[in-house]
Amino acid sequence: MNELISSIEYVLSIIIAPLEWVMLFVVIGGGLFLMFYSKAFPLTRIKEAFNLLLKKEEKKGISRFQALSAVLAATVGLGNISGVAIAIHMGGPGVLIWMWITAVIGSIIKFFSCSLSVQLRETTITGEPLGGPMYYMNIGIKRWGKPLAIWFSIAGFFGVLPAFTANQLTQTFMNVIDPNQYILFGDLGWKVLIGILLSIISASVIFGGLRSIVRVTSNLVPFMVGLYFLLGVFILANNYNAIIPTFKMIFFEAFQLGSAVTGSFWALVILGVRRAVFSNESGVGNAPMYHGQSQSSKGTDEGLVAMLGPLLDTVLVCTITGLIVIISGAYLEPGLNGIVLTLEAFRRLFFGFGDVLLLIMVFIFGISTLLTYSYYGVKCFGFITSTKWGYLYNYFYIASIVFSAIVTVEVVIGIIDLAFALMCIPNMIAIIWLSPHVKKEMKSRNWI
Repeated sequence: MNELISSIEYVLSIIIAPLEWVMLFVVIGGGLFLMFYSKAFPLTRIKEAFNLLLKKEEKKGISRFQALSAVLAATVGLGNISGVAIAIHMGGPGVLIWMWITAVIGSIIKFFSCSLSVQLRETTITGEPLGGPMYYMNIGIKRWGKPLAIWFSIAGFFGVLPAFTANQLTQTFMNVIDPNQYILFGDLGWKVLIGILLSIISASVIFGGLRSIVRVTSNLVPFMVGLYFLLGVFILANNYNAIIPTFKMIFFEAFQLGSAVTGSFWALVILGVRRAVFSNESGVGNAPMYHGQSQSSKGTDEGLVAMLGPLLDTVLVCTITGLIVIISGAYLEPGLNGIVLTLEAFRRLFFGFGDVLLLIMVFIFGISTLLTYSYYGVKCFGFITSTKWGYLYNYFYIASIVFSAIVTVEVVIGIIDLAFALMCIPNMIAIIWLSPHVKKEMKSRNWI
């Protein structure tokens, strides 16, 4: 079994290597193009974005608040709590700078992609909106939009599987609770049991469809983000004298031409981009699948609200997590990675039981992520086949949770990085090609 897993890790590393450069080019290069193309104007309307967030329109679809909550449920949580720890473990403190830069650029990408998801979308026979990358590709790009949409949807089958979340939730439970000390069931036995439990919990919500998912996430996510923010701020306030030196270290290590951890400057940049893209999913195309279901009548209104996602989950939550991990010194322990590293950091800095509090939050964040990711797969499968058959993806999704609970985090990261890169490429091509649609609406509103 160990030899098989090692072989999978090796094959994935070979395939991912060239795609890393492609993803770097399309996300950073494409994002910079969109920033200059829009004169970075969306970033000046953050206040308006928050005002729009709580305004409802009397149309079919979900509210803007529900759409953003569902997207944040998928990104705020294990992507920020565990993903940032993986980034620091692999690249050192300096990787945070490149995550921040990618997040700012990513907010512009989300503005354009989610604006398009409302501008170019279809409706079901009941009048419900149906939007997302596959739809704006198919509608907006006449000759080769359909092949791009199929490419995106097939990659999405695997990119939105619950691999990372189920794996890290299981790892959290095994490390903090250590259930074998109570009932000797073996690590594999407990992992399978946890996987089955997560499958049952997820199935109880996701088979209820979109409205069932957004109802749960819109209640859970704001409360949990607020609780995590308060806990993080308390820890940082308790260690205020270490904050400025930590920021100095982050900036110094970010611009080292020969990174002590990754070996090269560009390897550090790529790592920061990869982890930031995983954290906030900018350019991947997941967020437009929820925002495309919104009640918004103007695409740019939805785009402004969607733009808040990377700013909240990467700039805010990842910064809190990153500072705590670095200040604790836990990242210097060679055997710690992923959620285990973050748990150790919280334990050290919060009276010896911060890991227990974090475990509770991670479990709730993880469940909300499992719920929201399922809908992405339903949309992808429904586009390839038929919208009425989309729900069948949920059976495959539920079954994959058990597998994800067993394999190593390295295999999980490899699968997700590969799938996200393959989703990113067609999506960024489509966003840049269709960006005049968004600019036209911006001009009609006298924004630019």
